[in-house]
Amino acid sequence: MSDSVKRLDLNGHKLPPSPALSSPRNSGRHRYALATELVYTETNDQYGASSMPIYQSATFKQPSATAGANDYDYTRSGNPTRTHLERHLAKIMNATRALAVGSGMGALDVITRLLRPGDEVITGDDLYGGTNRLLAYLSSNQGIIVHHVDTTNVDAVRPIVSDKTAMVLLESPTNPLIKIIDIASIARLVHQANGRALVVVDNTMLSPMLSNPLDLGADIVYESGTKYLSGHHDIMAGVIGVNDTAIGDKLYFTINATGCGLSPNDSFLLMRGVKTLAIRMEKQQANAQRIAEFLESHGFRVRYPGLKSHPQYNLHWSMARGAGAVLSFETGSVSVSERIVEATRLWGISVSFGCVNSLISMPCQMSHASIDAQTRKERQLPEDIIRLCVGIEDVNDLIDDLSRALVQAGSMAVTRDSVKAVGLCPSAQRSIGPNADEGV
Repeated sequence: MSDSVKRLDLNGHKLPPSPALSSPRNSGRHRYALATELVYTETNDQYGASSMPIYQSATFKQPSATAGANDYDYTRSGNPTRTHLERHLAKIMNATRALAVGSGMGALDVITRLLRPGDEVITGDDLYGGTNRLLAYLSSNQGIIVHHVDTTNVDAVRPIVSDKTAMVLLESPTNPLIKIIDIASIARLVHQANGRALVVVDNTMLSPMLSNPLDLGADIVYESGTKYLSGHHDIMAGVIGVNDTAIGDKLYFTINATGCGLSPNDSFLLMRGVKTLAIRMEKQQANAQRIAEFLESHGFRVRYPGLKSHPQYNLHWSMARGAGAVLSFETGSVSVSERIVEATRLWGISVSFGCVNSLISMPCQMSHASIDAQTRKERQLPEDIIRLCVGIEDVNDLIDDLSRALVQAGSMAVTRDSVKAVGLCPSAQRSIGPNADEGV
Protein backbone atom coordinates (compact mmCIF):
# COMPACT_ATOMS: atom_id res chain seq x y z
CA MET A 1 0.00 0.00 0.00
CA SER A 2 1.34 3.45 -0.87
CA ASP A 3 1.77 6.12 1.78
CA SER A 4 -0.93 8.20 0.10
CA VAL A 5 -3.69 5.79 1.13
CA LYS A 6 -2.38 4.82 4.56
CA ARG A 7 -4.74 5.95 7.32
CA LEU A 8 -4.82 6.35 11.07
CA ASP A 9 -6.91 4.33 13.48
CA LEU A 10 -9.34 5.80 16.00
CA ASN A 11 -6.47 6.58 18.37
CA GLY A 12 -4.32 8.30 15.76
CA HIS A 13 -1.98 5.38 15.16
CA LYS A 14 -1.10 4.10 11.71
CA LEU A 15 -3.44 1.36 10.58
CA PRO A 16 -1.95 -2.00 9.67
CA PRO A 17 -1.92 -2.79 5.96
CA SER A 18 -5.48 -3.10 4.67
CA PRO A 19 -7.17 -3.34 1.29
CA ALA A 20 -6.64 -0.33 -0.94
CA LEU A 21 -9.83 1.63 -1.41
CA SER A 22 -11.77 0.71 -4.51
CA SER A 23 -13.93 3.26 -6.28
CA PRO A 24 -14.78 1.71 -9.64
CA ARG A 25 -17.42 4.25 -10.57
CA ASN A 26 -14.86 7.06 -10.45
CA SER A 27 -11.88 5.21 -11.85
CA GLY A 28 -12.50 6.27 -15.43
CA ARG A 29 -12.52 2.78 -16.85
CA HIS A 30 -15.30 1.42 -19.01
CA ARG A 31 -18.15 -0.13 -17.03
CA TYR A 32 -19.57 -3.34 -18.41
CA ALA A 33 -22.96 -4.96 -17.79
CA LEU A 34 -23.19 -6.47 -14.32
CA ALA A 35 -23.10 -10.05 -15.60
CA THR A 36 -19.76 -9.19 -17.18
CA GLU A 37 -18.43 -7.33 -14.17
CA LEU A 38 -19.13 -10.36 -11.98
CA VAL A 39 -16.73 -12.42 -14.06
CA TYR A 40 -14.20 -9.79 -15.13
CA THR A 41 -11.39 -9.22 -12.65
CA GLU A 42 -8.01 -7.53 -12.71
CA THR A 43 -5.04 -8.85 -10.76
CA ASN A 44 -1.37 -8.01 -10.55
CA ASP A 45 -0.35 -11.58 -9.88
CA GLN A 46 3.32 -12.00 -10.74
CA TYR A 47 2.59 -15.11 -12.82
CA GLY A 48 -0.56 -13.83 -14.48
CA ALA A 49 -2.87 -16.30 -12.77
CA SER A 50 -6.42 -15.93 -14.10
CA SER A 51 -7.77 -16.81 -10.64
CA MET A 52 -6.28 -15.04 -7.66
CA PRO A 53 -4.05 -17.54 -5.76
CA ILE A 54 -4.78 -18.51 -2.18
CA TYR A 55 -2.18 -16.84 0.00
CA GLN A 56 -2.44 -19.37 2.79
CA SER A 57 -0.02 -17.53 5.03
CA ALA A 58 -0.64 -15.99 8.43
CA THR A 59 2.42 -13.72 8.27
CA PHE A 60 4.45 -11.85 5.64
CA LYS A 61 8.17 -11.03 5.81
CA GLN A 62 9.18 -7.41 6.22
CA PRO A 63 12.17 -5.74 4.48
CA SER A 64 13.90 -4.77 7.73
CA ALA A 65 13.38 -4.25 11.41
CA THR A 66 12.73 -0.53 10.99
CA ALA A 67 11.53 0.06 7.43
CA GLY A 68 7.88 -0.60 8.21
CA ALA A 69 5.52 -3.08 6.67
CA ASN A 70 5.04 -4.06 3.08
CA ASP A 71 1.48 -4.17 1.78
CA TYR A 72 0.77 -7.01 4.22
CA ASP A 73 2.23 -8.09 7.51
CA TYR A 74 -0.38 -10.31 9.20
CA THR A 75 -3.43 -11.95 7.64
CA ARG A 76 -5.73 -10.82 10.44
CA SER A 77 -5.07 -7.28 9.19
CA GLY A 78 -5.05 -8.03 5.49
CA ASN A 79 -4.34 -10.76 2.98
CA PRO A 80 -3.86 -10.53 -0.83
CA THR A 81 -6.63 -13.04 -1.51
CA ARG A 82 -9.10 -11.21 0.70
CA THR A 83 -8.05 -7.87 -0.76
CA HIS A 84 -8.78 -9.12 -4.26
CA LEU A 85 -12.22 -10.34 -3.16
CA GLU A 86 -13.03 -7.08 -1.38
CA ARG A 87 -12.07 -4.94 -4.35
CA HIS A 88 -14.27 -7.09 -6.57
CA LEU A 89 -17.18 -6.90 -4.12
CA ALA A 90 -16.87 -3.12 -3.91
CA LYS A 91 -17.21 -2.98 -7.68
CA ILE A 92 -20.38 -5.03 -7.89
CA MET A 93 -21.95 -3.48 -4.76
CA ASN A 94 -21.40 0.06 -6.11
CA ALA A 95 -19.41 0.73 -2.94
CA THR A 96 -16.26 2.70 -2.26
CA ARG A 97 -15.09 -0.01 0.10
CA ALA A 98 -16.08 -3.58 0.84
CA LEU A 99 -15.05 -5.74 3.77
CA ALA A 100 -15.34 -9.53 4.08
CA VAL A 101 -15.81 -11.35 7.39
CA GLY A 102 -16.61 -14.83 8.62
CA SER A 103 -20.43 -14.83 8.34
CA GLY A 104 -23.44 -12.65 7.65
CA MET A 105 -24.16 -12.35 11.36
CA GLY A 106 -20.49 -11.54 11.87
CA ALA A 107 -20.99 -8.65 9.46
CA LEU A 108 -23.97 -7.38 11.46
CA ASP A 109 -21.99 -7.77 14.68
CA VAL A 110 -19.22 -5.57 13.26
CA ILE A 111 -21.79 -2.98 12.19
CA THR A 112 -23.60 -2.89 15.54
CA ARG A 113 -20.32 -2.26 17.34
CA LEU A 114 -20.72 1.31 16.07
CA LEU A 115 -23.50 1.65 18.65
CA ARG A 116 -23.04 2.99 22.17
CA PRO A 117 -25.15 2.54 25.33
CA GLY A 118 -28.24 4.71 25.11
CA ASP A 119 -28.36 4.65 21.31
CA GLU A 120 -31.66 3.77 19.70
CA VAL A 121 -32.16 1.39 16.79
CA ILE A 122 -35.27 1.29 14.61
CA THR A 123 -35.92 -1.95 12.80
CA GLY A 124 -38.71 -4.03 11.32
CA ASP A 125 -41.21 -6.42 12.84
CA ASP A 126 -40.34 -9.19 10.37
CA LEU A 127 -36.67 -10.00 10.79
CA TYR A 128 -34.35 -12.93 10.25
CA GLY A 129 -34.22 -14.87 13.52
CA GLY A 130 -30.49 -14.36 13.99
CA THR A 131 -30.85 -10.60 13.56
CA ASN A 132 -33.65 -10.53 16.10
CA ARG A 133 -31.51 -12.56 18.53
CA LEU A 134 -28.53 -10.20 18.26
CA LEU A 135 -30.70 -7.11 18.71
CA ALA A 136 -32.37 -8.70 21.74
CA TYR A 137 -28.91 -9.32 23.24
CA LEU A 138 -27.86 -5.73 22.63
CA SER A 139 -31.04 -4.51 24.22
CA SER A 140 -30.66 -6.73 27.29
CA ASN A 141 -26.91 -6.42 27.83
CA GLN A 142 -25.51 -3.35 26.10
CA GLY A 143 -28.05 -0.63 26.87
CA ILE A 144 -29.22 -0.32 23.26
CA ILE A 145 -32.88 0.61 22.81
CA VAL A 146 -34.53 -1.28 19.95
CA HIS A 147 -37.81 -0.24 18.35
CA HIS A 148 -39.59 -2.85 16.22
CA VAL A 149 -42.05 -1.18 13.84
CA ASP A 150 -43.78 -1.95 10.57
CA THR A 151 -41.08 -0.60 8.26
CA THR A 152 -43.33 -1.19 5.24
CA ASN A 153 -45.16 1.93 6.44
CA VAL A 154 -42.96 5.02 6.26
CA ASP A 155 -45.41 6.88 8.52
CA ALA A 156 -44.85 4.25 11.21
CA VAL A 157 -41.13 5.03 11.18
CA ARG A 158 -41.49 8.82 11.15
CA PRO A 159 -42.55 9.40 14.81
CA ILE A 160 -39.87 7.04 16.14
CA VAL A 161 -36.89 8.86 14.58
CA SER A 162 -35.24 11.23 17.06
CA ASP A 163 -31.87 12.73 17.91
CA LYS A 164 -31.17 9.50 19.82
CA THR A 165 -31.65 7.34 16.74
CA ALA A 166 -28.24 5.93 15.83
CA MET A 167 -29.24 3.26 13.34
CA VAL A 168 -32.16 2.16 11.20
CA LEU A 169 -31.83 -1.50 10.21
CA LEU A 170 -33.87 -2.68 7.23
CA GLU A 171 -34.43 -5.93 5.31
CA SER A 172 -36.16 -6.05 1.94
CA PRO A 173 -37.77 -8.35 1.06
CA THR A 174 -38.30 -9.40 4.64
CA ASN A 175 -37.83 -12.98 5.73
CA PRO A 176 -40.11 -14.96 5.67
CA LEU A 177 -43.15 -12.71 5.09
CA ILE A 178 -41.61 -11.25 1.90
CA LYS A 179 -42.68 -7.70 2.72
CA ILE A 180 -41.10 -4.84 0.77
CA ILE A 181 -39.49 -1.79 2.40
CA ASP A 182 -39.33 1.62 0.71
CA ILE A 183 -35.61 2.00 1.36
CA ALA A 184 -35.22 5.31 -0.48
CA SER A 185 -38.09 7.03 1.35
CA ILE A 186 -36.99 5.81 4.77
CA ALA A 187 -33.38 6.82 4.09
CA ARG A 188 -34.49 10.35 3.15
CA LEU A 189 -36.72 10.59 6.20
CA VAL A 190 -34.02 9.41 8.60
CA HIS A 191 -31.24 11.57 7.16
CA GLN A 192 -33.43 14.68 7.21
CA ALA A 193 -34.49 14.07 10.80
CA ASN A 194 -31.08 13.04 12.13
CA GLY A 195 -27.99 13.47 10.01
CA ARG A 196 -25.95 11.24 12.34
CA ALA A 197 -28.22 8.22 12.05
CA LEU A 198 -27.02 5.37 9.84
CA VAL A 199 -29.35 3.51 7.50
CA VAL A 200 -28.23 -0.12 7.28
CA VAL A 201 -29.73 -2.60 4.80
CA ASP A 202 -29.49 -6.38 4.78
CA ASN A 203 -29.44 -7.19 1.05
CA THR A 204 -29.03 -10.95 1.40
CA MET A 205 -32.40 -11.82 -0.15
CA LEU A 206 -31.56 -10.04 -3.44
CA SER A 207 -27.76 -9.82 -3.67
CA PRO A 208 -25.92 -7.15 -5.71
CA MET A 209 -27.25 -8.84 -8.83
CA LEU A 210 -30.74 -7.50 -8.15
CA SER A 211 -30.36 -4.50 -5.86
CA ASN A 212 -27.82 -1.90 -4.71
CA PRO A 213 -29.13 -0.31 -1.51
CA LEU A 214 -26.26 2.20 -1.38
CA ASP A 215 -27.72 3.74 -4.54
CA LEU A 216 -31.06 4.07 -2.72
CA GLY A 217 -29.60 6.11 0.12
CA ALA A 218 -28.35 3.48 2.56
CA ASP A 219 -25.13 4.22 4.47
CA ILE A 220 -24.13 0.58 4.96
CA VAL A 221 -25.18 -2.54 3.10
CA TYR A 222 -24.36 -6.04 4.25
CA GLU A 223 -25.30 -9.58 3.36
CA SER A 224 -24.50 -13.18 4.03
CA GLY A 225 -21.99 -14.35 1.47
CA THR A 226 -23.04 -17.86 2.43
CA LYS A 227 -26.18 -17.36 0.34
CA TYR A 228 -26.34 -16.17 -3.28
CA LEU A 229 -22.82 -14.76 -3.51
CA SER A 230 -21.31 -18.17 -2.81
CA GLY A 231 -24.23 -20.17 -4.14
CA HIS A 232 -23.14 -23.61 -2.97
CA HIS A 233 -23.46 -23.56 0.81
CA ASP A 234 -19.90 -24.72 1.24
CA ILE A 235 -18.54 -21.67 3.08
CA MET A 236 -19.59 -19.14 5.71
CA ALA A 237 -19.01 -15.51 4.80
CA GLY A 238 -20.33 -12.00 5.33
CA VAL A 239 -19.73 -8.87 3.28
CA ILE A 240 -20.14 -5.18 4.08
CA GLY A 241 -20.20 -2.27 1.65
CA VAL A 242 -19.90 1.46 2.36
CA ASN A 243 -19.22 4.71 0.52
CA ASP A 244 -18.17 6.85 3.49
CA THR A 245 -14.45 6.31 4.11
CA ALA A 246 -14.73 7.21 7.80
CA ILE A 247 -17.36 4.54 8.35
CA GLY A 248 -15.22 2.08 6.41
CA ASP A 249 -12.24 2.81 8.63
CA LYS A 250 -14.29 2.27 11.79
CA LEU A 251 -15.59 -1.04 10.53
CA TYR A 252 -12.12 -2.13 9.49
CA PHE A 253 -10.78 -1.19 12.93
CA THR A 254 -13.22 -3.65 14.53
CA ILE A 255 -12.45 -6.38 11.99
CA ASN A 256 -8.71 -6.03 12.55
CA ALA A 257 -9.06 -5.78 16.33
CA THR A 258 -11.33 -8.82 16.67
CA GLY A 259 -9.79 -10.94 13.92
CA CYS A 260 -13.05 -11.78 12.16
CA GLY A 261 -11.82 -11.13 8.62
CA LEU A 262 -12.58 -13.84 6.08
CA SER A 263 -9.89 -16.51 5.73
CA PRO A 264 -7.80 -16.75 2.54
CA ASN A 265 -9.30 -20.09 1.50
CA ASP A 266 -12.89 -18.93 2.02
CA SER A 267 -12.09 -15.67 0.23
CA PHE A 268 -10.98 -17.71 -2.77
CA LEU A 269 -14.12 -19.85 -2.70
CA LEU A 270 -16.39 -16.81 -2.36
CA MET A 271 -14.63 -15.14 -5.27
CA ARG A 272 -15.24 -18.24 -7.36
CA GLY A 273 -18.91 -18.28 -6.41
CA VAL A 274 -19.47 -14.62 -7.23
CA LYS A 275 -18.43 -15.18 -10.84
CA THR A 276 -21.46 -17.40 -11.49
CA LEU A 277 -23.97 -15.26 -9.57
CA ALA A 278 -25.74 -13.93 -12.68
CA ILE A 279 -26.40 -17.24 -14.38
CA ARG A 280 -27.45 -18.92 -11.12
CA MET A 281 -29.81 -16.09 -10.13
CA GLU A 282 -31.43 -15.98 -13.56
CA LYS A 283 -32.27 -19.69 -13.41
CA GLN A 284 -33.37 -19.61 -9.78
CA GLN A 285 -35.66 -16.62 -10.38
CA ALA A 286 -37.24 -18.25 -13.42
CA ASN A 287 -37.90 -21.39 -11.40
CA ALA A 288 -39.28 -19.42 -8.46
CA GLN A 289 -41.68 -17.52 -10.71
CA ARG A 290 -43.10 -20.75 -12.16
CA ILE A 291 -43.49 -22.32 -8.73
CA ALA A 292 -45.14 -19.22 -7.25
CA GLU A 293 -47.63 -19.12 -10.13
CA PHE A 294 -48.32 -22.84 -9.70
CA LEU A 295 -49.10 -22.48 -5.99
CA GLU A 296 -51.18 -19.34 -6.45
CA SER A 297 -53.21 -20.94 -9.23
CA HIS A 298 -54.26 -23.63 -6.78
CA GLY A 299 -55.55 -21.33 -4.10
CA PHE A 300 -52.63 -21.02 -1.71
CA ARG A 301 -51.70 -17.63 -0.32
CA VAL A 302 -48.30 -17.05 -1.88
CA ARG A 303 -45.87 -14.32 -0.91
CA TYR A 304 -43.51 -13.49 -3.78
CA PRO A 305 -42.71 -10.08 -5.35
CA GLY A 306 -42.71 -11.61 -8.81
CA LEU A 307 -46.49 -12.04 -8.57
CA LYS A 308 -48.65 -9.05 -9.47
CA SER A 309 -50.92 -10.03 -6.61
CA HIS A 310 -48.19 -8.99 -4.17
CA PRO A 311 -49.48 -5.78 -2.54
CA GLN A 312 -46.11 -4.06 -2.96
CA TYR A 313 -45.31 -5.36 -6.43
CA ASN A 314 -44.76 -1.90 -7.96
CA LEU A 315 -42.66 -0.68 -5.03
CA HIS A 316 -40.37 -3.68 -5.25
CA TRP A 317 -39.77 -3.31 -8.98
CA SER A 318 -39.04 0.39 -8.55
CA MET A 319 -36.00 -0.57 -6.45
CA ALA A 320 -34.93 -4.00 -7.70
CA ARG A 321 -33.98 -5.72 -10.94
CA GLY A 322 -35.62 -9.02 -10.07
CA ALA A 323 -37.86 -10.80 -7.58
CA GLY A 324 -35.28 -13.16 -6.11
CA ALA A 325 -35.76 -16.87 -5.52
CA VAL A 326 -37.32 -17.08 -2.06
CA LEU A 327 -41.07 -17.37 -1.63
CA SER A 328 -43.45 -18.51 1.07
CA PHE A 329 -46.96 -19.84 1.21
CA GLU A 330 -49.55 -20.79 3.80
CA THR A 331 -51.68 -23.91 4.08
CA GLY A 332 -53.96 -23.00 6.99
CA SER A 333 -52.68 -25.81 9.20
CA VAL A 334 -49.40 -26.36 11.00
CA SER A 335 -49.76 -30.15 10.82
CA VAL A 336 -50.47 -30.07 7.09
CA SER A 337 -47.46 -27.83 6.53
CA GLU A 338 -45.29 -30.26 8.47
CA ARG A 339 -46.52 -33.16 6.34
CA ILE A 340 -45.84 -31.24 3.12
CA VAL A 341 -42.30 -30.38 4.16
CA GLU A 342 -41.53 -33.94 5.21
CA ALA A 343 -43.08 -35.48 2.08
CA THR A 344 -40.83 -33.72 -0.41
CA ARG A 345 -37.88 -35.53 -1.94
CA LEU A 346 -36.04 -33.01 -4.10
CA TRP A 347 -36.56 -30.16 -1.63
CA GLY A 348 -34.04 -30.48 1.18
CA ILE A 349 -35.38 -29.63 4.64
CA SER A 350 -32.89 -27.01 5.70
CA VAL A 351 -32.47 -23.43 6.85
CA SER A 352 -30.69 -20.87 4.67
CA PHE A 353 -31.24 -20.04 0.99
CA GLY A 354 -29.36 -18.99 -2.12
CA CYS A 355 -27.94 -22.43 -2.89
CA VAL A 356 -28.03 -24.20 -6.26
CA ASN A 357 -30.22 -26.90 -4.73
CA SER A 358 -33.78 -26.21 -3.58
CA LEU A 359 -34.64 -26.08 0.12
CA ILE A 360 -37.89 -26.15 2.08
CA SER A 361 -38.51 -25.18 5.69
CA MET A 362 -41.01 -24.05 8.30
CA PRO A 363 -39.46 -20.79 9.57
CA CYS A 364 -41.35 -20.72 12.88
CA GLN A 365 -39.83 -24.07 13.80
CA MET A 366 -36.43 -23.57 12.22
CA SER A 367 -34.79 -20.30 11.14
CA HIS A 368 -37.08 -18.12 13.30
CA ALA A 369 -37.50 -20.47 16.26
CA SER A 370 -35.34 -18.15 18.37
CA ILE A 371 -38.23 -15.65 18.27
CA ASP A 372 -40.64 -16.72 21.00
CA ALA A 373 -44.16 -17.79 20.09
CA GLN A 374 -45.83 -14.76 21.66
CA THR A 375 -43.61 -12.36 19.72
CA ARG A 376 -44.24 -14.30 16.52
CA LYS A 377 -47.98 -13.95 17.15
CA GLU A 378 -47.69 -10.22 17.82
CA ARG A 379 -45.75 -9.80 14.56
CA GLN A 380 -48.38 -11.83 12.68
CA LEU A 381 -45.95 -14.53 11.61
CA PRO A 382 -48.11 -17.51 10.60
CA GLU A 383 -47.04 -20.72 12.31
CA ASP A 384 -48.04 -22.72 9.21
CA ILE A 385 -45.96 -20.71 6.76
CA ILE A 386 -43.67 -22.71 4.47
CA ARG A 387 -40.62 -21.11 2.90
CA LEU A 388 -39.29 -22.31 -0.44
CA CYS A 389 -35.74 -21.43 -1.45
CA VAL A 390 -35.60 -22.31 -5.11
CA GLY A 391 -32.53 -23.77 -6.78
CA ILE A 392 -31.44 -24.46 -10.35
CA GLU A 393 -32.98 -27.92 -10.85
CA ASP A 394 -35.44 -28.61 -13.66
CA VAL A 395 -38.55 -26.67 -12.68
CA ASN A 396 -40.95 -29.40 -13.83
CA ASP A 397 -39.26 -31.88 -11.49
CA LEU A 398 -39.55 -29.40 -8.62
CA ILE A 399 -43.24 -28.78 -9.30
CA ASP A 400 -44.02 -32.50 -9.66
CA ASP A 401 -42.24 -33.23 -6.38
CA LEU A 402 -44.10 -30.43 -4.62
CA SER A 403 -47.40 -31.62 -6.15
CA ARG A 404 -46.85 -35.12 -4.83
CA ALA A 405 -46.07 -33.75 -1.36
CA LEU A 406 -49.22 -31.60 -1.37
CA VAL A 407 -51.36 -34.58 -2.30
CA GLN A 408 -49.68 -36.85 0.23
CA ALA A 409 -50.17 -34.22 2.96
CA GLY A 410 -53.88 -33.98 2.21
CA SER A 411 -53.97 -30.40 1.01
CA MET A 412 -54.80 -31.52 -2.53
CA ALA A 413 -56.81 -34.41 -3.88
CA VAL A 414 -55.99 -36.55 -6.85
CA THR A 415 -58.75 -37.38 -9.33
CA ARG A 416 -58.75 -39.50 -12.46
CA ASP A 417 -57.39 -36.73 -14.69
CA SER A 418 -56.09 -34.07 -12.36
CA VAL A 419 -55.11 -32.97 -8.93
CA LYS A 420 -57.33 -30.47 -7.15
CA ALA A 421 -56.93 -28.41 -4.04
CA VAL A 422 -59.30 -29.47 -1.25
CA GLY A 423 -60.11 -28.72 2.32
CA LEU A 424 -57.79 -25.92 3.33
CA CYS A 425 -57.85 -24.25 -0.09
CA PRO A 426 -61.47 -24.76 -1.27
CA SER A 427 -61.30 -22.05 -3.91
CA ALA A 428 -58.63 -23.91 -5.86
CA GLN A 429 -60.10 -26.38 -8.32
CA ARG A 430 -57.70 -26.22 -11.25
CA SER A 431 -55.63 -29.08 -12.58
CA ILE A 432 -52.03 -29.25 -11.48
CA GLY A 433 -50.83 -31.21 -14.46
CA PRO A 434 -50.61 -34.63 -16.03
CA ASN A 435 -47.60 -35.77 -14.01
CA ALA A 436 -48.82 -34.66 -10.62
CA ASP A 437 -50.24 -38.01 -9.52
CA GLU A 438 -47.16 -40.01 -10.46
CA GLY A 439 -45.67 -41.75 -7.49
CA VAL A 440 -48.50 -40.71 -5.16
